[in-house]
Amino acid sequence: MASGIFAVLDDIAVLMDDVVMMSKLATKKTAGILGDDLAVNAEKATGFVASKELPVLWAITKGSFINKLIILPAVFILSYFLPVAIKFTLVIGGLYLAYEGVHKIFESLFHKKEEKSKADPDYNVEISTNEQVKIKSAITTDFILSVEIVIIAMGTVLDKSLPIQIMTVSFVALLATVGVYGLVALIVRLDDFGLMLISKSKGNKLLVALGNGFIRLLPIIIRFLSVVGTIALILVAGGIFMHNIESVHHIMPTSWPSILSEFAVGLLGGIMAFMVITGIIAIFKKIK
Repeated sequence: MASGIFAVLDDIAVLMDDVVMMSKLATKKTAGILGDDLAVNAEKATGFVASKELPVLWAITKGSFINKLIILPAVFILSYFLPVAIKFTLVIGGLYLAYEGVHKIFESLFHKKEEKSKADPDYNVEISTNEQVKIKSAITTDFILSVEIVIIAMGTVLDKSLPIQIMTVSFVALLATVGVYGLVALIVRLDDFGLMLISKSKGNKLLVALGNGFIRLLPIIIRFLSVVGTIALILVAGGIFMHNIESVHHIMPTSWPSILSEFAVGLLGGIMAFMVITGIIAIFKKIK
């Protein structure tokens, strides 16, 4: 009896060793996507008044957990019964990411936001609507990026047993949510940390300078992440097209760096998707 228990414990230990080793490998392979995920979602989780930042971020984080609960079982089932469906889903998701990236560029170039006064009766309604729009957009983008993260992680353990596949991919998916949104939470609270340093400085010039530095740093980081997030959307989309559409992969010049090829393909795909979607919206408006 005792020997049987020790044998089971030994099997569990071996299994966990394999999971740890494969998780390290899968995390390395998805590190680039996790970086893109951070850039994209940090930009989407910022831009609100201080009291709203963490509630908005928590709403996005909960949506991200729900995304993983949907994606993980679906990927395990599809990879076994219908692997071609995963590639098709990735390409559709890539088109969405490319469209969103180009749409953000178009909005920043041609549409200037009209500033409303807090005295405006529609001000609070607009802020609330903007929160819901950004939360929904962030969760949708997270879903697509999560699909790619899960599939890339799955690719590292295809030759392993099902328990190792499930535990490894689930760990990477959990890391993608906890790690990314944990870092986002730290970023959006930089200004509060700066204010805390100033309030506790008791006249210490170094602490005051550090506090003011953190306060000034936050908007710079937000603007930087906005730009990086837009570029990341296009790069991730281009990478999806390059790796899953063979004809696209062979069209690009071999002398180009991979990052340039991915950006060019993602940008072209985004422009095409933007034109099609804009055209469809215009047609529906005319019909109405």
